[in-house]
Amino acid sequence: MSDVITLGAHIGDVHAWPVEAIPAGQQLGIIEKIKLSVAGTAAGTAVDLAKLGVSVSTVGKVGDDSIGQFVTASMAARGIDVSGLTVSPHSQTSSSVLPIRPDGSRPALHVIGANADLTEDDIPWDLVAQAKVLHMGGVFILPGLDGKPMARVLERVKSLGVTVTMDFLMSPRDDAQEMLAPSLPFVDYVMPNIEEAGWLVGSEDRAEIIQWLHDRGAGCSVLTMGGDGVSIAEKGREEILETAFDVDVVDTTGCGDAFSSGFIAGLLAGESLGEAATLGLACGSLVATGLGSDAGIVDRAQVEAFRHEHPRHS
Repeated sequence: MSDVITLGAHIGDVHAWPVEAIPAGQQLGIIEKIKLSVAGTAAGTAVDLAKLGVSVSTVGKVGDDSIGQFVTASMAARGIDVSGLTVSPHSQTSSSVLPIRPDGSRPALHVIGANADLTEDDIPWDLVAQAKVLHMGGVFILPGLDGKPMARVLERVKSLGVTVTMDFLMSPRDDAQEMLAPSLPFVDYVMPNIEEAGWLVGSEDRAEIIQWLHDRGAGCSVLTMGGDGVSIAEKGREEILETAFDVDVVDTTGCGDAFSSGFIAGLLAGESLGEAATLGLACGSLVATGLGSDAGIVDRAQVEAFRHEHPRHS
């Protein structure tokens, strides 16, 4: 029995750092590090939750390949219940190649792979019914769930009394609003980054983004804003802003998943929304200081020390 279920995207990431340019033709470029890590808005969040001492089960699809074996074994080694992680007979494990720029930003080359095969039929409802939180991670790259199927799933989750959090993995697309809107009435906390939220709504105005999400049923918007911190707005209440921590950024991969893990851990501990968001910011900031989604965070004690002692932007 786990307190949190992470449902959705499971990805094997290959990180290359630092990459200033892709060599022309078949030329060789020498860099400092290449790393393989568990990633994705379900898998990455699960790994960070486990590091924070939260009991977590993960639900998703991997392929029958070495990357899927790596993802599954790595998560199990962290104490994560992987009984809901099933093997697709048709597709490779979802994977990304990430050339990390010196400033920590990165483009992504991505194969959706087995994430596309995840459907309503793969959800272990006995596990979900015993959880306190279900984190829906990877909206827009889960074609077997996106749209009406996801809305049906989240409606059933809410009927079981389980809190629903949600994060995206998206690029601009014309059908984004139509795809997401049916699910929002069943989401307690929707947690995209501000860029993704802007693509969704078609506006860079934060107040307009918040209103759009609230008007379509989301209980609380939680918008991560990189170096500008985070915006938390419960429906019908004033927006709360929490400032970011001051860190030297190596790689931004997985920072959103780390934020989600800290925020969820804070909610489970009974913290206020501002406190939970600050714990999320601490987790995201620590991940940004290393290479890969699994970098930075050691355990809850380390994160708490960072949260209370590390300087924040003024």
